[in-house]
Amino acid sequence: MLPRACHSGPLFPSAVCGGQERLSARLVTRFPGLRLIWADGGYAGKLVTWAATVLQRTLVIVKRPRPTRGFQVVQWRWIVERTFGWLNRSRRLSKDFEALPETTEAWVRIAMIQLMVRRLAARA
Repeated sequence: MLPRACHSGPLFPSAVCGGQERLSARLVTRFPGLRLIWADGGYAGKLVTWAATVLQRTLVIVKRPRPTRGFQVVQWRWIVERTFGWLNRSRRLSKDFEALPETTEAWVRIAMIQLMVRRLAARA
């Protein structure tokens, strides 16, 4: 799991504020293998072309099907929602207590490590 590539806040906050160069450098150097980014329908527009030209990454907008009646699973979104459900089991991550994003990232890593260890222990 990539903690900063999957979250419910603005995907590229500095892209809106004019810090594209700094963000692209950090994203490309930190995750060089990241080629595909999924985003909600709210990110459609200039961000798709910006990600393609500046980041040289593919940004795919996952949209809800038009004739939706009742609950319907949206393509790829269930993976994100399931992961958020796992993370919310951790008491420290159930509320946004942390002041620094790095602290939250560390707690996300700890929660995912706990999940993986439990699954590996169950197999043994």
